[in-house]
Amino acid sequence: MGVIGLLRSYRLRLERRRRLLRAFRKRRELQKVVNRLQDLDKDEVILFCVLRNERIRLPYFLRYYRRMGVTRFVFVENGSVDGTREYLEAQNDVSLWTTTRSYKRAKFGVDWLNWLLNRYGSGHWCLSVDIDEFLVFPHCDTRPITALTYYLEQSSLRSFGTLLLDMYSHRPFERTSYGEGADPFKKLNYFDSGNYTMSRNAKYGNLWIQGGPRQRVFFPDDPAKAPALNKIPLVNWKRGYVYVSSTHSLLPRGLNLVYDEWGGEKATGCLLHAKFLNILRDKALEELERKEHYAGSREYKAYGQTIGADTPLWTEQSQKYEGWRQLVETGLMSSGGWI
Repeated sequence: MGVIGLLRSYRLRLERRRRLLRAFRKRRELQKVVNRLQDLDKDEVILFCVLRNERIRLPYFLRYYRRMGVTRFVFVENGSVDGTREYLEAQNDVSLWTTTRSYKRAKFGVDWLNWLLNRYGSGHWCLSVDIDEFLVFPHCDTRPITALTYYLEQSSLRSFGTLLLDMYSHRPFERTSYGEGADPFKKLNYFDSGNYTMSRNAKYGNLWIQGGPRQRVFFPDDPAKAPALNKIPLVNWKRGYVYVSSTHSLLPRGLNLVYDEWGGEKATGCLLHAKFLNILRDKALEELERKEHYAGSREYKAYGQTIGADTPLWTEQSQKYEGWRQLVETGLMSSGGWI
C-alpha cells in the first residue's frame, strides 16, 4: 500500500471513530420501551428499523419477515401519533426504543441505528431496512434467511448487497389504494428492468446506482439528484462497524465490496420498494412540513409537485414481477453460483 493508500486508511479509521462517538452520544436520545433481546441464539438474524407513523404497514411487514425466518426485531419509533408504538410494544418478538428528537440531527436515524447495532447486534447477522423495503434473495421462496447467512459465511463474506427496486402498479400511486395488513405487491407488481447507471464511490468503495421510475418520473431534468438505489442491508455485524449514509455504505471500507471485481460473481439480492401507494400522499405532505429528510426533503418535494396530477409510473417497457429468478435473468441480482 502506497502513501496515498495509507493516508486514506488513516482518515477512514478516524471517521469511523467519530461516527462511533456520535452514536455513543446519541444513545441518550433513545428511551427503552421494551427489550426482548435476552438469550439470543448465535444463528438468529436481527432486523433493525427506524420508523414514524407507520402503523398501517406493520402487520404485513412483520408477517413477511417472520416467514423469512427473522426471529428478533429492533425498532426505533420516532414520535409517532398513529398507534405505531403501542402496536410494536405488544409484539412478543419486538424490542422497542422511542425518541422524539430530531431524525435529521441523528444523521437521518443512522446514529441511533449504529448505537443499537453495536450494542445488541455484534456477533449476529443484522438486517437493517426501512418499513417499505422487502428483501428478496436467491432461493428465498424455498429457503429461510438463515440459509443465506450460512452460505455467506461459508463463502467468507461479511455483507450482502442489494438493489433497491422500486415497485409500482399500472395506475398512478394516488389511485393505488392500500389497506392495513394487505400484501402491497398484489398491486405493486411492475418494475423497471433497465435504465440504471452505476459508478464507484472512490472514498468508500461502494457502487452508486441510480435510475428506475423515480429518476425518469420525478427527476427527469436532473437525474444526478435521483435517489441512490444501492444498499447493503445485511451484515455479519462486529463491534466497531458503522453505517455511513443510510445503508448505502459502511466502515470498515471492505464491507462495501459486495460485488466481485475479479471476474467472479457474488450473490446479491433486491429490496422490493413498496413506496408508491396512495398513503404516500399524506406521508409526502407530512415530511414536507417536518423538513427532516435528506437534502432538504428533496425527494418528497418531487413527490409533492406531482400530487393531484395522476402521474403514472407504468410504461409499455415495464415488466411484471414474477419472482427472484426473473430478477437474476434480468441482471438485477445474482445467485453467485449458489444452488
